[in-house]
Amino acid sequence: MKFSSFQKIATVGVVAGLVVLGTAGCNRTSGGAAGGASGDRITLALSTLNNPFFVEVRNGAQAEAKKLGVQLDVVDAQNDSAQQANQLQTASAGSTKAVIVNPVDSDAVGSSVKALNKADIPVVAVDRTVNGADVDSFIASDNVAGGEQAATDLAKAIGEKGTILVLQGQAGTSASRDRGQGFAEGLKQYPGITVVGSQTANFDRATALDVTTNLLQAHPDVNGVFAENDEMALGAIKALGSKAGSSVKVVGFDGEADGIKAIEDGTLAATVAQQPAKLGALAVEQAVDAIKGKAKKTVQVPVVTVTKSNVADFK
Repeated sequence: MKFSSFQKIATVGVVAGLVVLGTAGCNRTSGGAAGGASGDRITLALSTLNNPFFVEVRNGAQAEAKKLGVQLDVVDAQNDSAQQANQLQTASAGSTKAVIVNPVDSDAVGSSVKALNKADIPVVAVDRTVNGADVDSFIASDNVAGGEQAATDLAKAIGEKGTILVLQGQAGTSASRDRGQGFAEGLKQYPGITVVGSQTANFDRATALDVTTNLLQAHPDVNGVFAENDEMALGAIKALGSKAGSSVKVVGFDGEADGIKAIEDGTLAATVAQQPAKLGALAVEQAVDAIKGKAKKTVQVPVVTVTKSNVADFK
């Protein structure tokens, strides 16, 4: 039987299955006859749809909503915290029974989620956490462990010595913070490697192209790059030109289709692959459960490293 790339992740991942920790201590009930399975409206507030990863999150959420018989309203904040705040305010004033939020900024979204808490509307955070407010469930990959794995992957690719650049994700997001933390911790095992340049590129390919180009002017002899998502890794690859995959090894994070292709082409050494469609599906599942007061507090989804040796499994 031919498995998809994300099915492969579930079977060959570093973590073999879901890790579920705790349950939410709420006792909300739904206005629907079946408590979330009879056409209840759920809002999915995404940070952006200008990123293949979050398109996959949406697709997985939509498929699960259809399966469970709930109405899913998708809104796109276009990486604008103020716009996301307005969208969440609209949701709190409407007929939404639960909200799934992928924050533009984990800190900035706190006040909006507090308002949802006061309105007794369950909130599920997906991929990025919410700071300063309560959520009924948090669905995410283990970004710290993934960052540590990325450090090991890059170290192996460059022979455990040299100088590297780090492209950080959007400031204020838990995903960037946790991946960066994990990478820094993992890198401590390799004293022969020095980070000579680190700068945010906002999880964006075009921004990463510009940032990497500028960093390379100051540090032309680096032999490695870690990018906190594949979009930035692909931007770095473009900036590196013929050096990418030869004298400079690049490691990304997400396992998106273009990243997998770059591994096949030899320009990307590795990516720590997530399951974005699974994240979206689980977020809807937990939102439905939250309406009934039965959500699991934390659900972690496994990640796995994709390299040239196993890339065929992820096509």
